[in-house]
Amino acid sequence: MKEKLREEIMKQTIEGKLPCAVARKIAEDLGIPYSDVGVVADELGIKIKNCQLGCF
Repeated sequence: MKEKLREEIMKQTIEGKLPCAVARKIAEDLGIPYSDVGVVADELGIKIKNCQLGCF
């Protein structure tokens, strides 16, 4: 599952950043907590931008 999450994050990342809405959609599509997306994004050195709910 973690590898699939990494792939999705990398696919959606633009210039080292991942929009919050996209991060939330990835979590929902994979059925995982938002925090898991945040952890993997941090591991990959990717910043979550335009965070609307403070989830990341």
